[in-house]
Amino acid sequence: MGIPNRWNLPDLGFGVGLRTVHYPHITTEWPKVDWFEILSENYMNTEGRPLYYLDMIAERYPIVMHGVSMSIGSTDPIDWEYMKALKALAARVKAVWMGDHVCWTGVAGRNTHDLLPIPYNEPSLKHLVERIRAIQDFMERPLVLENPSTYMTFASSTMTEEEFILRMAEEADCALLLDVNNVYVSSRNHDFACETYLDRIPYDRVVQIHLAGHTDKGTHCIDTHDGPVIDPVWANYARVMEQAGGRATLLEWDDKIPTFEEVHAEVLRAKKFRAQIGVGV
Repeated sequence: MGIPNRWNLPDLGFGVGLRTVHYPHITTEWPKVDWFEILSENYMNTEGRPLYYLDMIAERYPIVMHGVSMSIGSTDPIDWEYMKALKALAARVKAVWMGDHVCWTGVAGRNTHDLLPIPYNEPSLKHLVERIRAIQDFMERPLVLENPSTYMTFASSTMTEEEFILRMAEEADCALLLDVNNVYVSSRNHDFACETYLDRIPYDRVVQIHLAGHTDKGTHCIDTHDGPVIDPVWANYARVMEQAGGRATLLEWDDKIPTFEEVHAEVLRAKKFRAQIGVGV
């Protein structure tokens, strides 16, 4: 059952995002978590406490790097100094893979510290593909890029998000991180069916899944990562597992962060979902 990814990258199991509030627990209890995902920028161009803890944790657990400032969709030139620091960090922690988001984060050298949407059309696609290829050549590994959560659409878009991501992945020969919570959030905000979106994803390119909570405002949803996963998002996860088979699965919890045990227990619910549909863990 399932579709192997084209790079034979491993199914790491069930991971948790590494957050500073959990450093003491992790480095004293060494919990039975399969792997950690780090926010790349928290450990770049810095010394002291962050790298002290990261080095200890990376000695015992697989590490995946997930960034928010690559700004792959920006019209600014690629920031090669940033890329050098990112590559050095990946070597330091022996990252299993690294990635970012299908978005842009700044222009004219300014970082907005937000994940901004792009229009889904041919010029944007060509622009992204060229930049992804250049960065992958430099990194000497595929990028693992995440579908965004969005709150607006562009009149200039000529294709759906899932069509854009499919073509981007194939033409740039990159990997994908499929965030099934983002799919739900965007489906609510833009009134499309999650099932249609998920059924068009090229699962031979998906190497990781994100789960998260969000805030439902009634008229729209916000990707806040501040609570447990809701049933429709679990349904999205089950649908992906039925088609793709086992994929490294991570829980994001970035605000109102509870104890490590509670965060870990939430991602381990995914293990039960896999077992229910007969996907090995």
